[in-house]
Amino acid sequence: MSLTLMMSIVGCSSGNNNANENAPKETGNTATTNTDTTTNTTEAAEPAKEEPVTFTFFNATANKDTDTNKTEIGKILEDQTGVNFKMEHLVGDLNTKIGTMIASNEYPDILAPDSGIDKVLEAGAFIPLNDLIDQYGPNIKRVYGPYMNLMKSDDGNIYFLPFSATVGEYKPNPTIDQGAFWVQNRVLKDAGYPKIKTFDEYFNLIKDYAGKHKDDKLTGFMSLTHDWRFFATTNPPNHLAGYPNDGEVQVDMTSMDSKIYAANDDTKRWLKKLNEFNAEGLFDKSSFVDNYDQYLAKLTSGKVLGFFDYGWQVNQALQTLKTETVKNGGNDDLEYFPLPIVFDAGVKDQYIDPASFVNNRGVGITTSAKDPVRIIKFFNNLLTDENQKLVQWGIQGKNYEVDDKGRLYRTQEEIDKLKDNDYKRQVGIGYFEYYWPMYGQGSTFPDGNAVNPGRQPEVAQASFTAAEKDRLAKYGVQTYAEMFSAPDDRPWYPAWSIALEQGTDAQIYTAKKPDVQRKYFAKIVLASPDKFDALWNEYVGEIEKLPVAEYEKTMTEEVKEKTAKIKG
Repeated sequence: MSLTLMMSIVGCSSGNNNANENAPKETGNTATTNTDTTTNTTEAAEPAKEEPVTFTFFNATANKDTDTNKTEIGKILEDQTGVNFKMEHLVGDLNTKIGTMIASNEYPDILAPDSGIDKVLEAGAFIPLNDLIDQYGPNIKRVYGPYMNLMKSDDGNIYFLPFSATVGEYKPNPTIDQGAFWVQNRVLKDAGYPKIKTFDEYFNLIKDYAGKHKDDKLTGFMSLTHDWRFFATTNPPNHLAGYPNDGEVQVDMTSMDSKIYAANDDTKRWLKKLNEFNAEGLFDKSSFVDNYDQYLAKLTSGKVLGFFDYGWQVNQALQTLKTETVKNGGNDDLEYFPLPIVFDAGVKDQYIDPASFVNNRGVGITTSAKDPVRIIKFFNNLLTDENQKLVQWGIQGKNYEVDDKGRLYRTQEEIDKLKDNDYKRQVGIGYFEYYWPMYGQGSTFPDGNAVNPGRQPEVAQASFTAAEKDRLAKYGVQTYAEMFSAPDDRPWYPAWSIALEQGTDAQIYTAKKPDVQRKYFAKIVLASPDKFDALWNEYVGEIEKLPVAEYEKTMTEEVKEKTAKIKG
């Protein structure tokens, strides 16, 4: 299963993960205002003269329900606009919740339906935004202008605003919120901090350490296969071959031909290594039955030496281990170090996402909305440099500071306080940093500061322990991202965001392929090595029964079309 399905559930990953002028304008808990947002669209609006109003907002993710004006940031935004939102979050099954809305034809004023967005669109529940943007959205035009063609549906209307528009110079995350092969710090320490780059080097490193500690009941390597997160096991061969996460396909940089890798030599090589590790007792057989919580629990147990996954997906476990490090007096041996592993020396890794635009998720105004004009004005006001700084960084002097060079940073105390989700909600960052019209996570302000605090090198480095800094220094870097190659420009990226028409051969391929992989991956990995080739060939035969050629043809056409739109 590709990351397409992951995004259907969590919205983007990622991750995984933002200032205007040299000196910030807000102090204390008051944001700078400006009397004319139509002529200076990077400044926040002055307090509105209209009557206060409360709109409803359903966000299809887990969080505590609240009124936005009960948060510090929400109150500032209400002072500017007179608008408050009563926020409801998902409890239970998303499809059931969305289905109930559609059946009753009653919706919240605004809706971020995540994977339910296709059903919402099919039901005609979102209103067109084109005219509203033209009349009341100068900032919306500024932010989304380069992507407007991608945002339009077949009828020419824009029905929702995505969360990934890159504004300013693109800035990758200095830490790793995307894919990597992770290894315990103690394994690197034991080996003298060697430079590990290739597939065989990585697995031999783990094998050697496990061999020295046979009585410790260690797991050499573990994988995640639970539910929609199965992509954590199917995606690695793509990365090992030097491709970014385009989902089901590897896209040629020049021709843009898109080919599946589900049954190519890359996946065969990946599964053969897992099969060998299993035969040697170094692979966790429960990888094919454990659920997500069990997987995270094993990562925090200290017994797993290595795994592949995306930083955003294992962040909970990584943060738990950091907490344990503090309790253990700073010993971080059981924490993990991300590595950009590739099959062979000379292959350029592409784990770090390039600048991208995900146009299949977003937030829209529904047909039940009481006052769409007021809502679009709020969205427009939200998309100023100052308000994006507010919702991402928080309040100056409380959540971040500014040095004499105009660089935004956080003190250790501020970093520690924001690790508390309840505190983040109280401030409002926990509600506003995503799922609203926003500058994408890799964006920068005109002065060069990162829109997302996690992408500000000063913030990343301040969050590192002395032991982390020392370990990074052994590799000649100051951040984890410096271990990875810079991403190549891919205008279509990510291919997994391309929506396929229901019932077409291409869509049928994506629907049936995961079932074949689920059936065979466990068999192939857990089989005795002498049965590997026969099972692999059987698996390839089943994949070839699917409409592969039709899927590849469709994806090639769609990748080329998306590239043309983004350039045109």
